Amino acid sequence: MNDLPSHPGFTSARAYARLKELAATGPYNLSRGNPSGGITPQRIESCRVSGCGLELVYATQRVDRETLETLAALASETGALTQLKAMMGGAVLNRIQGLESENRRVLHTSSRDVFDDLRVPAGDESRAEDRQAAESAAAEAAGQLRRLEEMLNRLENRLFTDIINIGIGGSDLGPQAVFQALSPWHRPGRQAHFVSNLDPGQLDTVLRQVDPSRTLVVVVSKSGSTQETLANEKMAHRVWQQAGLRPEEHFICVTGMGSPLDDGERYLERFLLPDYVGGRFSVTSMAGGVSLGFALGMENFRALLRGAREMDLHALSTPVLENLPLLAALLGIWNRNFLGSPSLAVVAYSQALSRFVAHLQQLDMESNGKSLTRRGEAVDYDTGPVVWGEPGTNAQHAFFQFLHQSRSVVPVEFIGFRRPQREDEYGGLAERNSGALMANMLAQSLALARGRPDENPNRQYPGNRPSSLLLAERLDPGVMGALLSFYEHKVAFQGFIWDINSFDQEGVELGKTMAEAVSRAWDSKGDAGGGEGDEVIAALLKAAGLL
Repeated sequence: MNDLPSHPGFTSARAYARLKELAATGPYNLSRGNPSGGITPQRIESCRVSGCGLELVYATQRVDRETLETLAALASETGALTQLKAMMGGAVLNRIQGLESENRRVLHTSSRDVFDDLRVPAGDESRAEDRQAAESAAAEAAGQLRRLEEMLNRLENRLFTDIINIGIGGSDLGPQAVFQALSPWHRPGRQAHFVSNLDPGQLDTVLRQVDPSRTLVVVVSKSGSTQETLANEKMAHRVWQQAGLRPEEHFICVTGMGSPLDDGERYLERFLLPDYVGGRFSVTSMAGGVSLGFALGMENFRALLRGAREMDLHALSTPVLENLPLLAALLGIWNRNFLGSPSLAVVAYSQALSRFVAHLQQLDMESNGKSLTRRGEAVDYDTGPVVWGEPGTNAQHAFFQFLHQSRSVVPVEFIGFRRPQREDEYGGLAERNSGALMANMLAQSLALARGRPDENPNRQYPGNRPSSLLLAERLDPGVMGALLSFYEHKVAFQGFIWDINSFDQEGVELGKTMAEAVSRAWDSKGDAGGGEGDEVIAALLKAAGLL
């Protein structure tokens, strides 16, 4: 197995020490009337980078030229771009050195490496074995895409109108966010529904909206043993059987090779998820492809993949301070580790992205909520932030009071689009409302930065609160793909710089194991199977009124 890429240690990097000094001596002051800082037209013009249909405006971040150059030096010292190249080139990066871990390659980007004109060969420094693995992964992704298209073409004459996606976590959040985001691109007469919760009410609500005879069900579980997914599949199976239908003619499976669900006789079709694609990075794989290909059509799904692939290549080959996801990652590290902000609000001024922050929560917090380096040592610095948010302008009437006047400073990432998704059929009113939406977003960013003095302390706004603007012309499939890839690379870059493994999720396992013990105790009226915690589990069940 190849060694992990060399890393000086986050706090041992020379740039880290200088960034601590810059933070201590007073970072750039954004507030109104500040003689040595503030927001100027020149600053706005100079603090802009673009690529792949996205533009990042960071004039309202608390950075000056020296801070930016030192952050770039930190990225260079910690090998951020070198590590991304190794990741996309097939290196085994999902591991903890010296400890039992997943020991896998990280090749989710291979799921969109399906375009002949968007190929980048691995560098000469990649091992032949790794290059071959990356090339095989791309070929496998292209084959899966062809199989999906062939299946959908075969099913076209059966007049299916709905698909139910049964999965949880990465098998639900990303695909659902994309489906909601691209409503104008839904195929006529096609609808996707998403079921994740063990609460039977969610599946029941969906089932009341569909005709089983004209509905497909895709069951998505890489392990094939996810409790919530198996329970919901069992309920759905019962409905199809009671309707006199054969579930194997309606149910599709997306799972890992050799999992309990890897059974060709149970399903109309099955697609295998490779172990090198993590759930929260799987939107552009078959985990999202089946429901999105059905609902959006393959042309639009391919446009999504192309947008993601273009951002992959931008992240791989663009210099640090012009590299959209790497620059965003560095600004996040500046706010988290040097300015002491433990959380990040993501506010998209687009109702279409109403579920996107839920996807970003999992992507970021499951990836970088770690306290161990890849060398097996405890970290002595903060890693991933708490990610939260809601669409604007709704958010302004919910938590912007906190953002503007609380003692806690929360950096904000705004996402906005210059044009509405649909053509204006309302006599210009939609274009006007879209412009007003953008005006609100820009105003909030400026108000957070500049603040406002007032003789009445209750009406003072302290300002000097950082934010970024991520802008695009219109939210279409290509831009949506670029957005997905942008955030995937931002999270990966931060993990590389912090020297943590962003690609496992051991922290979710204990709760699952404990849930199994509690479920056993409930099933057996208080006996969890002889474990030392049986009495405590029984007492807790009794307190909850379940025994």
